[in-house]
Amino acid sequence: MNQSTRPPAGEPVPNVIDRIEGYYPELVAIRHDLHAHPEIGFEEVRTSTIVAEKLSSWGIEVHRGIGKTGVVGLLRGRHPGNRSLGLRADMDALPMPEETGLAYASVHPGRFHGCGHDAHTTILLGAARYLAETRDFAGTVTFIFQPAEEGLGGARAMIADGLFERFPVDEIYGLHNATQLPPNHLHVSAGAVLAGADFFDVTFRGKGAHGAHPNVARDPIPAIAELVQALQTIVSRNVPPTEPAVLSVTKIFGGSAYNVIPEIASVGGTVRAFSDDIRQLIRERMTAISHNIAAAYDIEAIVDIRDIFSVLTNHQDHVDIIADIGREVLGKDRVSTVPGRAMGSEDFADMLLHAPGAFFTLGHAGNVPAHNPGFIVDDAILPVGATLFARLVESRLKAA
Repeated sequence: MNQSTRPPAGEPVPNVIDRIEGYYPELVAIRHDLHAHPEIGFEEVRTSTIVAEKLSSWGIEVHRGIGKTGVVGLLRGRHPGNRSLGLRADMDALPMPEETGLAYASVHPGRFHGCGHDAHTTILLGAARYLAETRDFAGTVTFIFQPAEEGLGGARAMIADGLFERFPVDEIYGLHNATQLPPNHLHVSAGAVLAGADFFDVTFRGKGAHGAHPNVARDPIPAIAELVQALQTIVSRNVPPTEPAVLSVTKIFGGSAYNVIPEIASVGGTVRAFSDDIRQLIRERMTAISHNIAAAYDIEAIVDIRDIFSVLTNHQDHVDIIADIGREVLGKDRVSTVPGRAMGSEDFADMLLHAPGAFFTLGHAGNVPAHNPGFIVDDAILPVGATLFARLVESRLKAA
């Protein structure tokens, strides 16, 4: 199976930095190793050790244990300058099975780099090595290797641990691989581009009894069934039609035996929207509906709604910067700034609340989407992504 796709004959080749292209075999080896040994959020001990050792070997100042397993590398250019630029990659894997058939597939059942964070980490390492060897910039680059992006709050943990107080940046950038884009195509747009998200659990507590005697029970099962239906009316009947929002029930629990009416039943899921006001509206309606249904069935409702992701908002000036670098590296016809939003979420959003910047996507070969057991990252993305980051630094921290 070929996991690396170079452009076909006759198709323009990305303007990859020669030195970074020379790293290609090592970059592939690093990614395959990380892929084979995935670690989920806040457990990235092996991954962060590899990152720290690589950075240190290239003469980059390393700080570990930021946000539990996060790593920060500091590199100063050989030209004088006071500005600082942040580059961020996420390191965690997903708690899901892998069904790729790769020779370097996960050795840990139920853990899989199904979102491509192994590639993101490797890309940033490739950029870090090049910049450490050349240092042709003025100021400081802050390499941020973040844990626990997949809904566990890794960005917030690093920020709470003093990330931006200890390592202030004037601007910050991040990327994500994308099979929905053609290989070597980049998309970046301004404004709210990724949704904010809440996770929720609603538990109904009633009174258990024998299945033959429902009259002596207070059954939470029909209440949960009604709740699932009622929650679907919030977006359609409370949220303005001009405001995109999604409420998805993704988990239902209740009961343990055929002849036992349970005391407890619960549902869980996610809420996503591009407006904090809309998110608050949905929270209030969910809470009211849950308690009112519980009251109708003479049972108790326990509602837990958790703010997990902020709305990711790109800054126009920094979108323009990314687009310019993309045209330089990929060609003008491979960069899109067409406004676009997706209901997915990304906790790089919280970093953008502390420093201006932009988050962009970079296409690669493959037709299986992320978070699918068969998802595969094309290794050809590695030197391309590293070049984009490197040229970004050399452009934004250009010596006078």
